[in-house]
Amino acid sequence: MKRFLLATVALAALSAPAAAADLATKYPVKAVAVVPVFSWTGFYIGANVGYGGDSFTYDVDVLGTPVAAASVTSSGFFAGGQIGYNYQFANNIVLGLETDLQWSDISGTVSASVLGLPVVSAGSSIDYFGTIRARLGYAIDRFLPYITGGVAYGKTGTDISLLGVPLLSSSTTSWGWTIGAGGEFAITNNWTFKAEYLYVDLGDSNVQAAVIAPGVTVGNDSKFSSFKAGVNYKF
Repeated sequence: MKRFLLATVALAALSAPAAAADLATKYPVKAVAVVPVFSWTGFYIGANVGYGGDSFTYDVDVLGTPVAAASVTSSGFFAGGQIGYNYQFANNIVLGLETDLQWSDISGTVSASVLGLPVVSAGSSIDYFGTIRARLGYAIDRFLPYITGGVAYGKTGTDISLLGVPLLSSSTTSWGWTIGAGGEFAITNNWTFKAEYLYVDLGDSNVQAAVIAPGVTVGNDSKFSSFKAGVNYKF
């Protein structure tokens, strides 16, 4: 009886590894694939197009005394490019720095007529504008909503004519500020699409208009909103 029990135990011990190996063969464990998480960290370069406008505000002084004020509605398209760098922290906060430059067709003109004939015509245009901005966003995988703000600069031209004859033509480069918000989506690991709103205030620029009358100064306050769409290539 003892010999029979010993033989049974020994047979069970010998068959256990074979059964375990058979189970491993029948029920393999599959490896779980780890999907890499997209990161916004890196340099990028891109292009944009957009539309903007608001108003040019004029203040006319004679010998330092305000005598008149006027406002001209402005609008137009623009196109340009941008370059920047983003860094994504472990908590998905993204901090970046971007600079851009746009060639612009934003302009506005006002005319004073007598008997239907234009007598005096005045207007301004923004030939180009650019910004240097910080960006602060929160990465939701491939989507990046952000706020942005910084300094802005641009070249503004002012023209005044009387009976079709140019009286004054002046241009100046002004500095101001900008603030806005936007969103960016990564189409691939390298290509992204962005949409952005910026409010730009280029401040005041003064034009000496002695050709109109002695001691006349025309001040121009240029500000506008811009809506742009663009693409970036992320390195």
